[in-house]
Amino acid sequence: MEPVSTKPTPSTPALFESAPAAVPANGPTGRPRTEFPTPDVLASHGPARIITLCNQKGGVGKTTTTINLGAAFAEYGRRVLAIDFDPQGALTAGLGVQSHDQSTIYDLMIGAVRDAHDVIVPTRVEGLDVMPANIDLSAAEVHLVNEVAREQILARILRQVSAEYDVILIDCQPSLGLLTVNALTAAHGVLIPLECEFFALRGVALLVETIEKVRDRLNPAIELDGILPTMFDSRTLHSREVLERVVEAFGDEVLETVIGRTVKFPDASVAGTPITKFAPEHPAAQAYRQLARELIARGAAA
Repeated sequence: MEPVSTKPTPSTPALFESAPAAVPANGPTGRPRTEFPTPDVLASHGPARIITLCNQKGGVGKTTTTINLGAAFAEYGRRVLAIDFDPQGALTAGLGVQSHDQSTIYDLMIGAVRDAHDVIVPTRVEGLDVMPANIDLSAAEVHLVNEVAREQILARILRQVSAEYDVILIDCQPSLGLLTVNALTAAHGVLIPLECEFFALRGVALLVETIEKVRDRLNPAIELDGILPTMFDSRTLHSREVLERVVEAFGDEVLETVIGRTVKFPDASVAGTPITKFAPEHPAAQAYRQLARELIARGAAA
């Protein structure tokens, strides 16, 4: 008698066998996955590369990215200064800093405080400091409208402290007004967080046009460091289609790192802590560490 085979036939489902899950060769952007190396430890600090996080559409993840990218850079031994340049003060609150009983970036902008060091506040994350803001900043554009070289005021402020940091991140308000132009004039690079949603696509061309105007007229050195897809949900066709269109339109300017949608972000914001500290093993925390490594590998950060 021939031995009975225990291997499943093609018509018999292998109920008790499970093949190892295949790791996709490509990431969400459709390009081959890259393992970005852990950056080397810096022998010294400064001068800083200044990166403006900018998008005139609100709710795309600018503040979330500033907080968590800054914390990820700090984990890799970088000295980071985050600038809250939005009158809503969300960055300040998200880092657990109170802004109503101390000097803010607005005081520096109008000249009420001369030394930028007097406005810098350390956060709970070692190596990450913040220049706070509050609703007073909303009056800055009116106050500065008649100032000479008003577009360069922030650049002059940051020259006082740039030698002490490796990265300076500027979190802009959702507009293309004078404050945003100041941030672009001060920056070496621009990072555009882009929500994976149809209406978020519409303003990107206008933003890129604004960056080009600033390059032509105010800051010839400014570069586009990348477009960062945020709030991506791989379960929805809409997210996947929007991401595909972004890659088709902007090619390699779209970063490989993609930030997914998760309820951990608002939870971390309420706690006043970056997600890299609030939930260090969560995929979102890992994504921001990957983003830091990718920007360093691209030369967009030290």
